[in-house]
Parts: sequence; structure tokens; C-alpha cells
Amino acid sequence: MPDNAFTMTQRRPVGRLSVSPLCLGGNVFGWTAGEAASHDVLDAFTAAGGIFIDTADAYSGIRHGVSDGSDSETVIGNWTAARGNRDDVVIATKVGAHPDRRGLSAANIKAAADDSLRRLRTDRIDLYYTHFDDESVEVSEIITALDDLVRAGKVREIGASNLTPERLAASLAFSAESGTARYAALQPHYNLVSRDTYEGPLSDLAEQHGLAVMPYFALASGFLTGKYRPGRTEESLRSGRASKHLETERGRRVLAALDQISQAHGGASQASIAIAWLLNRPTVTSPIASARTADQLSALLDLGELELTQDEVARLTEASA
Repeated sequence: MPDNAFTMTQRRPVGRLSVSPLCLGGNVFGWTAGEAASHDVLDAFTAAGGIFIDTADAYSGIRHGVSDGSDSETVIGNWTAARGNRDDVVIATKVGAHPDRRGLSAANIKAAADDSLRRLRTDRIDLYYTHFDDESVEVSEIITALDDLVRAGKVREIGASNLTPERLAASLAFSAESGTARYAALQPHYNLVSRDTYEGPLSDLAEQHGLAVMPYFALASGFLTGKYRPGRTEESLRSGRASKHLETERGRRVLAALDQISQAHGGASQASIAIAWLLNRPTVTSPIASARTADQLSALLDLGELELTQDEVARLTEASA
């Protein structure tokens, strides 16, 4: 199979874990998607060969006052319990942003992990990210706390999100010097219309240290699905963030390139093309994208039937520069 073709049943390494090339974002579960709809999406994702699910202790409809008032971890935990498939999926969650568990002190990390384990109805977290950095805490304390969780069998691999290159480098250096658990994964903001949020010192570090990279906002809050167009109104809680890209020259160039490539591939979804571009970037392992319904998910699953040419990858890279 060519390097620029991906199928949902392929597996890619994240430390000792193996994941699918698309990670299903759980940020909408219990918020814009109720529990039943969320379970439908999870069923469709795994039926297509996906096994990698991303959530966080802070993802909750309760705090947004919408949907059925569930939180994402509970929705996922109820689903794995009902399906009996916990061993068949890889679950990533995060610590540090829950209103009752803010920050990255050692005590907070350990208490938050226990809370997540309870909500997820599981005995281990496959991949545990620090959600946002807490510069009031030394990296030695953060990494040692995460290492304790790994040694206790509560966490399999650790990762970082929203971390500066300087703090990432310091964390990796401490792990090397102390023999403690080391970040295996990085979750940055990265997509076709937001490249400087990752490319540069952060991506250089990821490549140098062999980190698996899982970009969030892979579809730029829905802009890269192609549904946002001049003069068209979209009813969405994230429509303001997405539609702002229509005001930029880069956003319009990217949208035009996505449209052209979609036509060349018989109407392949713009979303799957945007994800395929990410998968062709150095260091990227599994972009994160969410779906509120099984119908929305189907546009992402086009990825399994899409093979971009190197010319098309280059065209998107140029349009997004």
C-alpha cells in the first residue's frame, strides 16, 4: 500500500500502544451529543475498524448546561461496559482542566486519575495526557506523579497537550535523567489553517524524540468539512470559530484546494482529505476528529477509501502556507 493511503484497520504505534490512524474525539459526548447518539457514533467508529478514542475529565455537558447533562468519560465508560469491549479499544483522557481538579500538582494528578478511572469504569487509562501546562509546578513533580500512576498499573502511556517546546524539552530531559516514565505522545493544535501552532520547535522536538502526535482541532472546528461557505449560516456552537477562516486568504485557498481534490476523487469528503493531509505530515500519528451523529462520522470514514497523490498533498501544503 502506498505511504499516502490509510485504512482504518491499520495500526500505528504510540509507545507500547497500537492505535488506528483516526482518533475519535469525545469532546461532544454528553454535550452536543447525548448518550444514545454518542453510543451510536462509537458503534459506527469501531465497526469501521477504529479503536482510538480521546476524551478528558473536563468534557462535560453538565458544565455547558446542554444535552443530557452527562460527561464524556461516563458516556464512554457506560458504552464499553454495555458492549463488553474495553480490551478492544484504546482510551486517552486528560488531567488538569476539570473545575474540581485544576492544575498538575502530584496530589491532584493522582486524585483526578482515580476520578477518571471511576467514570470510565475501567482499571487503567491507556494514554493519560496533561491537558494544559501548570507552570507553577516543576516538571519533576508532574512526571514523577505520572510515573507513579504507570508503576501502579493505572496508566499505560503518558502524553502532553498544550505544552511549550521549553517545558516539553525539560520534561523529556527529566525523564531521561531520572529513569521515570517519558511522554510518548503530544497533542497539539494543528490543521491546514493552523500550522504555526505546531510546526517549528515543537514539531522538531517531536521528531527528535520519536513522539506520536495526535493533532486536535484537526478540522478547524468544522471549517475543513467544507460546510462553511460565504453567505451560508450554520447553526453550531462552534460556528463562530470556524467561519472566521472564511475571512482569511489562506482559508479561502485551502477551501478551494479541498473542493478541487474532492471532485478529483469522486466527491470524497473535504474532512477526510484534510485528515489525509495531516497523516502525510512528519510525526503525525492519529488526528483527532469528533462527530455528533453517525452520519457526520461517515464523512470522516471516507479516509479508508482515499489515496491522495503526492501532487495533491503538495497542493494542500502550498495552499495552507
